[in-house]
Amino acid sequence: MSMASGVAGGRLIRLAETDRAPMRFFLDGTMCLGLAGDTVLSAILSVSPMLRRSEFGPEARAGFCLMGACQDCWVWQEDGPRLRACSTPLAEGMRLLTDAPRGWP
Repeated sequence: MSMASGVAGGRLIRLAETDRAPMRFFLDGTMCLGLAGDTVLSAILSVSPMLRRSEFGPEARAGFCLMGACQDCWVWQEDGPRLRACSTPLAEGMRLLTDAPRGWP
C-alpha cells in the first residue's frame, strides 16, 4: 500500500497538512492513499514519480501548468472518461490509469 506521506517514492513530499483524513484510490490497480482535499494530481504525485505516460511517446509526464490550461495532466479512469488531474478533486475509491486503456482512440 502506498502511503499518503510521499514516503513511497512520490515526486511530491508533503510538508504540511498531513493530518487530513486519508482517502483510498487505485492507481493502475494498486491501492494508494491520498488525503481529503487533494486534487487527483497531488494524490498521484505524492505516491508516484510520474502522473502518466505521454500518448505520443514513452516520456513520463507530471503536469505542467497545474491550473487546467495546458492539457498535460489528463489521466484515465478505469471506467469512464478522462479527467484533468490538476483540477479534479480526489474521491474515495477512484480507479485511475497512467496509460490509455486498450481501444482508447
